[in-house]
Amino acid sequence: DGIWIYVETAGSGPPILLVHGWTMSGRFWLHQMAGLSDRFQVVTMDLRAHGNSSKTLEGHTMARYSEDVQAVITALNLRNVVLAGWSLAGPVILEYWRRFGGEKLSGLALVEMTPFPFSPEKWNTHALKGYDFDGMHASFRAVQEDRTGFGERFVHNMFKKGKGPSEAHNWMLQEHLKTPTPAAVAVYSDYVMGDYTEVLKGVSIPSLAIFGNSNHLCFGAETGGYVADQIPDCRLEILDNSGHLPFYEQPREFNNILADLALPST
Repeated sequence: DGIWIYVETAGSGPPILLVHGWTMSGRFWLHQMAGLSDRFQVVTMDLRAHGNSSKTLEGHTMARYSEDVQAVITALNLRNVVLAGWSLAGPVILEYWRRFGGEKLSGLALVEMTPFPFSPEKWNTHALKGYDFDGMHASFRAVQEDRTGFGERFVHNMFKKGKGPSEAHNWMLQEHLKTPTPAAVAVYSDYVMGDYTEVLKGVSIPSLAIFGNSNHLCFGAETGGYVADQIPDCRLEILDNSGHLPFYEQPREFNNILADLALPST
């Protein structure tokens, strides 16, 4: 639809496409770009209105985001891709699976995500579980009234201890602020209402569920166990020294697990 999607690539070999979470960017995968590009073609993208991509106010839905993922795969002529989605991008890649199937994929990796944020079920650990519309609107007010303050708290809570190192926190906050507030609110609204629990059951390629373990912002073992149980061929990994950022806080372990999915014979 005429917008520009920012992409970075590194290395050569079997491709891995990494898709970031809400109001984040491809920069969050820096340890994967550095640690996996000796064996793989590592690709990151900034979702529309995120990071360095076009600041459009249109198309902020899981469906449109999945089409943007498909456009990147097509533009780079990727085949046998491991497609990884973190947080909000978990539903994005499940929507990709629902719309485009697995013809160009070799594996799916779901990282610290929930397939249905509004779900009232016990496995769901999202803060808005149980159709908490009041909580959703309160969050949106907080984002709109003090975006920087909201972002500072949000970024800190992604870390295992609820507080990130100052250097990392500073650049992560700046990435968060690159997404215009109207776009951030629009896509989060679509995200929390989307139910992908049935899609999980139809995934028919090797898959991976990687979750952290924290009392702060973290979906953890309960949600991770549910996700892995629903997918017929899914490996569950809980990285206990991480919160919502297992790929950043435990990059060596994360990279080894992801490499096993991309090259199962190694």
